Amino acid sequence: MKTFEFDYSRGRIWFMAFLLTAVTVVCGATERDDGRDLGKRGIKNLASPKVSAVIPLNRGTGVPVTTKIISVAFSKAMDPATLTPASFTLACPARTGLSGAISYLAAGNVATMTLPAAHNLPAGIECTATVTSAAKDSTGTALARNFVWKFTTGLTADTSAPSVSSTAPVSDATGVEPNTRVTASFSEAMDPHTITAANFALACPAGTPVAGDVSYAVSGNAAIFAPASVLPANTTCTATISKGVKDAVGNALASAFVWSFATGAAKDTTAPTVTSTVPANLATGVALGGNIAATFSKAMNPSSITTATMTLKQGVTPVTGTVTFAGTTATFNPTDNLAANSTYTATMVGGASGSKDLAGNALASDFTWTFTTGVSADLTAPTVTSTVPVHLATGVPVNQNINASFSEPMNPLSITRRTFTLTQGMTPVAGLVSYVGTTATFNPTANLAANTTYTAAIVGGARGAKDLAGNPLASGTAPNPWTFTTGASALPAPGPALVNLDCAASFAVLAGSTVTNTGPTIVNGDLGLSPGSAVTGFPPGTVVGGAIHVNDTLANAAKLCLTTAYNAAAGRTTAPITVSGNIGGQTLAPGLYKSTSTLAISSGDLTLAGPADGVWIFQVASTLTTTAGRRIILTGGAQAKNVFWQVGTSATLGTTSVFQGNILADQSITLNTGAVSNGRALTRIGAVTLDSSIVTRPAP
Repeated sequence: MKTFEFDYSRGRIWFMAFLLTAVTVVCGATERDDGRDLGKRGIKNLASPKVSAVIPLNRGTGVPVTTKIISVAFSKAMDPATLTPASFTLACPARTGLSGAISYLAAGNVATMTLPAAHNLPAGIECTATVTSAAKDSTGTALARNFVWKFTTGLTADTSAPSVSSTAPVSDATGVEPNTRVTASFSEAMDPHTITAANFALACPAGTPVAGDVSYAVSGNAAIFAPASVLPANTTCTATISKGVKDAVGNALASAFVWSFATGAAKDTTAPTVTSTVPANLATGVALGGNIAATFSKAMNPSSITTATMTLKQGVTPVTGTVTFAGTTATFNPTDNLAANSTYTATMVGGASGSKDLAGNALASDFTWTFTTGVSADLTAPTVTSTVPVHLATGVPVNQNINASFSEPMNPLSITRRTFTLTQGMTPVAGLVSYVGTTATFNPTANLAANTTYTAAIVGGARGAKDLAGNPLASGTAPNPWTFTTGASALPAPGPALVNLDCAASFAVLAGSTVTNTGPTIVNGDLGLSPGSAVTGFPPGTVVGGAIHVNDTLANAAKLCLTTAYNAAAGRTTAPITVSGNIGGQTLAPGLYKSTSTLAISSGDLTLAGPADGVWIFQVASTLTTTAGRRIILTGGAQAKNVFWQVGTSATLGTTSVFQGNILADQSITLNTGAVSNGRALTRIGAVTLDSSIVTRPAP
């Protein structure tokens, strides 16, 4: 038998080589699954790239047969040489391959497949698109696995011109932070090759071009202009989208779209926050086929909403999917239905590598929520439940925005100029469309004509408005389409003067006796207590973008400022509008509203509809209550910072309810499990009680 003899010198060399390799691999893998870099500078990022967004959408229906552009956005920069007809394929139906030219746009990390102009997709067929693991990022790291998505074609061609649905900043905005990006979202998927500096220009002031980079966010059908430097302060800027931009079929914009806004002097340094989610935190019985959504406190940079910054996991297992972004809402679309009776955790990633607003301010920290699925898919079609104006209304102000509220949360990307229309006879009315909560708003570019009949409509069907589960709009309790006739005048002044919170304005939560918390509450802003001394439940609760102040100079001064503001709100007397009992299901314009007893939002959601400078003051003599799941919805530009609830005794927000505005209570404020308040919870004498809640101080 041959005897084995170990060579110690060689063994040491082998061991050191093994150890070095192990250290290299471990240290090299410096990016977490959510995309954040955990290593030091100079260490190679080995995390796999991910597919973030696709066009046509996964499980999309009614895709025009004339579609020529298939787009894929990645979570990081890719190696164009690895994006080829072999690694990016399309089959309609499965196993019937279609060929197209593959290209890559570094701006936006977008790969496109351009199909031959002379060939249409087959009608009424399910198509399968695939990006294989042969695709690699710029460091040579491959996609972890093949990414496959499917969509179904319609029966007809698309010959309609695309349009601009919304912009940020909005047209005629004033005081815009000069460090902002400028975005324009379109009514449908666009050809990324046409979203260029030649077709998207910015001048500040008119005639003085601004240098910058232009990109296209597949996730939001949005063009993004990133100025090379801060815009000049106190200057009117003009943005222009030219007729050179085209949709994914090849239809060009019918005419150039031009809008203006005025900058202010102060930069935007306020971090965005998550104000609501679908499903709500700790929700149970969630439908299996739905999407996951998070709404932010402000407009976000669509390119920062990716599958690296919005994640979904079942336990520790990542769920494959894509993301979309529209308005202020990010949506995660799982590739397949979720598992029944399972708990999932969704996360919006914060920090330097997380989601950012248009000024580049990042979400301060990770925002996480959990929910548990039920046993069935959501097959219930959404409906329009109410409109403003109502059907057959007369004397409508000529500067009125048009609203439609839905029976459930909708897919924000399906609420566009294409699906929300306003016509005078056969003539379309120009305007922009926004969507918040469950309400869509059409804001006409100019005042409507006096004493004229108009028709508004929310389009249903395969290419129309859909809910988060993909169910198309159906007929509901409110007429759709609906007509109304204008009067001769405009809307009245936007309500009473603001209530000055003064030195209490920095506080999201302020109490007199105690602040008590249970669960993973998030307070965005300062938390204060005076004259009490007991703040409990932090942690597990967290304070973001502020600090805890207990009987210090700031808290004591804030309590005095709160008392002054409370008395000022209670003392308003000009033209009060009497309200009582339940005000849920109503739509209220700016104004002073007075209740001599209790007030509740208990049957239907409350909509506050008005311009951005509209002010609402509610004087409630006794208690204010919202029941479980009820919401306050802001439309037409209304802002939570301009809503004030002066409560004579105590306020209680029901489980998973979503509240808007500043509560100034004499006694106590209670937020039950999962309640969300986009506004301050300030009480003079008693306690503020929180339970897995979110309280967000509105942006200035």
